[in-house]
Amino acid sequence: MRSPAPRFLRPWVLRPIRSRAARSFVPALLALALAAGCATQGLRPAVSMKVERHEDTPKSALVYIDEQYIGTLGYVAARGVRLPEGEHRITVEKTGYFPYDVVVVSDREPIHLSVRLQRLPD
Repeated sequence: MRSPAPRFLRPWVLRPIRSRAARSFVPALLALALAAGCATQGLRPAVSMKVERHEDTPKSALVYIDEQYIGTLGYVAARGVRLPEGEHRITVEKTGYFPYDVVVVSDREPIHLSVRLQRLPD
């Protein structure tokens, strides 16, 4: 015969809320979550950006948006990026290549970039 699971392993969700403090905490937590959702309505909407990498461009090139590191070019090309509306500077860099630098304006239309890095002359 198996012994019952220890009390700390039982699902807490199945236990009724017994204390008065806990019963008043749940509605307060729900109200806080709803208020936080209302506070985000003033944020600017995001626009999707898809990056296409040419075969001769290395996947390990580094992608920066507004001088903030986002990831490698292979990662960004595979997953895409969401940008808030407005003007953004996109930079792709790799040692031994000229940097790719472009300013884009995102305004509700998806952005498509085709990145091709040129090798530095020897």
